[in-house]
Amino acid sequence: MSRTGRSLLLATTALSLFTLAWSGALAWVLWSQADAAQRDALRAALAGRGAFVALFVLLLPVLLVLLLRPWHRAWPLAATRLREAVSIVASSHPEHAITAGGSLEMRELAQATAQLASRYASAQRDVDQRIAQAQGRLAQETRRLAALMSELTQGVLVCNHDGRILLYNAHAAALFEPVDARDASTHGGSIGLGRSVFGVLDKAAIVHALDQASRRGVQPGASPTAQLITTRRPPSGADDAAAPDGQLLRVQMVLVQDDAAGGDSGYVLILEDITRAVESDSRREALLHQLTEGQRAALGSLRAAAETLQRFPALDEPRRARFVQVIDDESARLVRQLDEALARGADPLRSAWPREDMLAPDLLFAVQRSVDAGLGVRVEVAPSPEGLWLQLDSHAMVQALTHLAASLVAELGAQALMLAATDEGRFARLELRWAGAALAAEQLQQWERQSFSLGSQGRHTSVQEVLAQHGAESWVQAAAAGGHHAVCLQLPRARPERLPSAAPVHSRPVYYDFDLFHQRGQSAALDDTPLSALTFTVFDTETTGLSPSGGDEIISIGAVRIVNGRLLEHECFDRLVRPRRPVGEQAFQVHGIGDEMLQDQPALEQVLPGFARFCADTVLVAHNAAFDMRFLELARERTGVACGQPVLDTLLLSEAVHAGRASDEHHLEQIAERLGVAVLGRHTALGDAIVTGEVLLKLLPLLAERGVHTLGQARDASQRTSHARLRY
Repeated sequence: MSRTGRSLLLATTALSLFTLAWSGALAWVLWSQADAAQRDALRAALAGRGAFVALFVLLLPVLLVLLLRPWHRAWPLAATRLREAVSIVASSHPEHAITAGGSLEMRELAQATAQLASRYASAQRDVDQRIAQAQGRLAQETRRLAALMSELTQGVLVCNHDGRILLYNAHAAALFEPVDARDASTHGGSIGLGRSVFGVLDKAAIVHALDQASRRGVQPGASPTAQLITTRRPPSGADDAAAPDGQLLRVQMVLVQDDAAGGDSGYVLILEDITRAVESDSRREALLHQLTEGQRAALGSLRAAAETLQRFPALDEPRRARFVQVIDDESARLVRQLDEALARGADPLRSAWPREDMLAPDLLFAVQRSVDAGLGVRVEVAPSPEGLWLQLDSHAMVQALTHLAASLVAELGAQALMLAATDEGRFARLELRWAGAALAAEQLQQWERQSFSLGSQGRHTSVQEVLAQHGAESWVQAAAAGGHHAVCLQLPRARPERLPSAAPVHSRPVYYDFDLFHQRGQSAALDDTPLSALTFTVFDTETTGLSPSGGDEIISIGAVRIVNGRLLEHECFDRLVRPRRPVGEQAFQVHGIGDEMLQDQPALEQVLPGFARFCADTVLVAHNAAFDMRFLELARERTGVACGQPVLDTLLLSEAVHAGRASDEHHLEQIAERLGVAVLGRHTALGDAIVTGEVLLKLLPLLAERGVHTLGQARDASQRTSHARLRY
């Protein structure tokens, strides 16, 4: 029952009780003052008329309702509608028309309020115009800067400290598109504002680079930068054991300093796809090796036969013919091998792993952190020579040394480790020392051949392969009496290379939202999270009919994202789905999607995983969400995809905000009109999702006025509405 209905019921009940009490009191006074004859006469008058008296008592509330209804319409109901209209004007839609019926006083109050609202709307338009002018000037400056940087061929991602993406350019988006074009319809988008960078890049590699950049940032004269080489992370939902798709990325990280907070608020990632360059270098090296080492035997035979013929010109004809045949055979074999080598040179070979320059103390510190975090073993680091630079893939080398340390702890029982680096001229010597049982050279070789993974989604490699890629050597150094044993590595040195300083991002941003620098990552327990801090995925479906339990199916899914209070129409999900049954005639009349439009579309088993990736780590929002969620729930058995995020329903939120409205006033069109939202593309999944998203943004301040600030409060308010009982 609405608030105004409750007020009428309470007023009627109170007046009925008051009337009965007054009548009873009056009857008691008259009875007490009457003599015996009057009382007998009264009894005789009421004899046989008890039913009439009871009927009068029962009809009294009805009569009072009829008497109070005009008053109720003139005052409480009119006041409630006026308060609702003023709330909409103040919070969501300044142009909302204020009208009120009721008494003359209420109409005059509504008229005066409408005049005040008109002045407020005029002032708001003036403020909006000034803001638009300021934003226009800022946008013009941004376009000028972007135009100067638009030719950059590198991808750029700007992330906050939690790895949420604040900015990305078109080149970055292109880097993470599906390698196979056939997967594009089911991909669901890899990067987007507010999404985690760890969904596209290996987290272990990023955290390692972040540690290195932070360490350099506190060193005098050093720039807070780091470089890493990594592979593109497989899409969410793929088999974790599957190898990456082979795309090799060079990533330069630059920390974003926050002087106000006294620390780092995020980082910039500059991305470059070096897959083809590395493969080309590998093929070139393999070809050179084939053309040099592989042809030595043939060239030796040719030279020997030619020298023999030259030194012995008087050889008899049979022997001369044999040497000529050798020259002919070896020449043909040399040509054949050359052709084969050139042909194989076009095939992709195993790529070398590019290296970077880094200081030896940085490497030792990274190994110390990795061993301490992964094994819980105390690691001491000996002082290193000043200016000792190494040339290596730091992430791979750290993981290789961590693997060796784990083997020492597990198989030899080492309780404590020590790391040291020394300058050996052309090379640097790194020692991993321990006290206790000795290590045989054969056992070290066995450890080096064992496979391990470079990060949670990295490629599989071995210590032996890492050392080979660096041209490094390893050996065991036995301890003197009472000393420490050591595994020694000979690593390539590098000249000190000054890393580039933090420079402006040279690219045209697609969309950005730097307020996300201060937004923490979402967790599973979201009920206490403010609605303004959440990321929403607003979605809608079109179906073959209105009966999910009767076999109707989804034929279209549309969704948009709301990040930091902004609806991002450019980050959308819009897919048609081929159903297993024809589209119903009534449904076709609503959305206009016919069977011929769907016959070449992917099935739900292909589309739904992409939608799940698109809405991961967000709160789902829909209008009359029970209908859409029922279809997704039934599809779970068929696809194995579950959307277990919290769900908000704009229909229920509208009823929570405007409880006095009738049920037919909470349709999406009515809510949009009431809140000043333009309805475009109605009855298309994406169009309805966009309208629903704009309605949600209008409802949030109205909810805040009623004390609904967090997700948990919004869900509780929704559950108390009458529409929450709807089931499909």
